[in-house]
Amino acid sequence: MSFQQQMITLGLCALATFLVRFIPFLVFREDRETPKFIQYLGKVLPAATFGMLVVYSLKNVNVLTGTHGLPELIAILVTGGLHIWKKNMMLSVGVGTVCYVLLVNFVLK
Repeated sequence: MSFQQQMITLGLCALATFLVRFIPFLVFREDRETPKFIQYLGKVLPAATFGMLVVYSLKNVNVLTGTHGLPELIAILVTGGLHIWKKNMMLSVGVGTVCYVLLVNFVLK
């Protein structure tokens, strides 16, 4: 890819990012009430995203070989328990990830 093509690609990516972040402010103005469907999506999408992350993380786990999915199970329990306790998705996902990395690399080799 030439330098000019790289700059065009970069510019289009930046424009797309800007538009995706700017358009909702045009569509959902302050003077109008946000549609119920959009409010509903705002409530359910964080949990759905978390669920998709769990499914994606477990898609290649083979419980019949190696550590039998034990690091994954422990990390999920830590993540879930911390989220129930602190109600902070960023904290729970971060600590769960660190827990998994430590288990895989240092504890359950």
